Amino acid sequence: MTKRLFRSNDRVLGGVCAGFAEYMDFDPVAVRLGYAALTLFTAFAGIPFYIVAWIIIPSKDQIARQ
Repeated sequence: MTKRLFRSNDRVLGGVCAGFAEYMDFDPVAVRLGYAALTLFTAFAGIPFYIVAWIIIPSKDQIARQ
């Protein structure tokens, strides 16, 4: 079985960071803190990335409904 990237149901906003954490087997809080730090240090360039990822990455619920 292959691993797939999904937005997580353990979400704060859209589930993108938690989805990456589940995919990479990391702690979701660590991924969220790392994302926040990178966003702050890159003049908020992470915000458009998050929005695009939120649109592109399917949620587990969407896949289950198909």
